Amino acid sequence: MSKNDHVRFELDPEHPPALTASERSELVALAALPDRDIDRSDIPPLTEAFFANAVRNPFYRPVKAQLTTRIDADVLAWLKAGGRGYQTKLNAILRQAMLSETAKAKPPRT
Repeated sequence: MSKNDHVRFELDPEHPPALTASERSELVALAALPDRDIDRSDIPPLTEAFFANAVRNPFYRPVKAQLTTRIDADVLAWLKAGGRGYQTKLNAILRQAMLSETAKAKPPRT
């Protein structure tokens, strides 16, 4: 086998491959099961300790949108004074404000 013998397959989530008759019948059978008959014994409960140690998906990258906005010159100078990455810094400041505001709006988890 040489380096060029690789098989590559890419899944297009917008156009998944069609289900086989066997896969369709299996899904129909699973959908017909009442919830009480589903065995969840291999799924551990999610505790507060789990959520305390949870991290955001490290592979998550939000979609960026390009825009034109006006910022006070002194604010822009302050952002740029830190060197490269002033746009990233601005985005981080706005994200922190957004998360803070949305956290205030949500009721605490129980």
